Amino acid sequence: MAATRSGSGGKLDIATIGGIALALGGMLAGLLLEGGRVKDVAQITAALIVLSGTFGAVMVSTPMSVLRGALRRFASILIEKAESPIAVIDEIIGYAAKARKSGLVSLEQEALQIKDPFLKKALNLAVDGTDMQELRNMMELEIEMQESRARAEAKVFESAGGYAPTIGIIGAVMGLIQVMKNLANIEEVGHGIAVAFVATVYGVGIANILLIPASVKIRIRIEKQVQGQELMLEGVIGIVEGLNPKLIRSKLEAYLEKTGSAPKNDSVPKKVKAPAPEKIRGAAAARAEN
Repeated sequence: MAATRSGSGGKLDIATIGGIALALGGMLAGLLLEGGRVKDVAQITAALIVLSGTFGAVMVSTPMSVLRGALRRFASILIEKAESPIAVIDEIIGYAAKARKSGLVSLEQEALQIKDPFLKKALNLAVDGTDMQELRNMMELEIEMQESRARAEAKVFESAGGYAPTIGIIGAVMGLIQVMKNLANIEEVGHGIAVAFVATVYGVGIANILLIPASVKIRIRIEKQVQGQELMLEGVIGIVEGLNPKLIRSKLEAYLEKTGSAPKNDSVPKKVKAPAPEKIRGAAAARAEN
């Protein structure tokens, strides 16, 4: 039986890309409607100050191992994994049916071919005869460690979102220092002040359009990943216990309902509310009078 939960390919996260495009497009449109020009805010020096200053501050406050992990995790903001909890359940039920028929050892080859590292490790431990409680403790510890590491990486973007506006203010002050050198030329002063404040716009914009939202989305993805891993663990535990595959499916589907991931079934007819007894008696009396 081939593993249906493949290495979960991904697709572009339209919400992230569309949100960034909408925010930038709206601000640029507002600038143009007010009579401004795009080149008014296209300042390379301001961008250099804000980006380098923010990244430098993050490097000072973050261990390098966490920083590398955060940079790799940034891809998860733009790419959404095509995961289906129902497909995961179907895969686990397939393993459960075979294990119930031929024993856990019969899953040895298939367990080695599973692409999801968490499910692969859990099922291999089960096939190797690991005690059920020990298996649960080991995999729960792995979930906790992965969650802790991912939250630390999300914190990197949150911290960067706090530094960026301040670095933007520093850039504005640096620009004003240059303005003060040309106080004799009023036109140059006005232009210089406008350019100086572009750094503040960059700092606040990057923080609130990209960095802070990125930390929030990473946390949401972490919660979804943890829920999926808990579901896999419960499925593997059910296989070790030798439960009926139908019972395992019911247990996992109930778990989906608990986490709010269960598919909606609009085809189930809604219950029709029975009329009140008083209305029934009134209708009967009306028919009797007629």
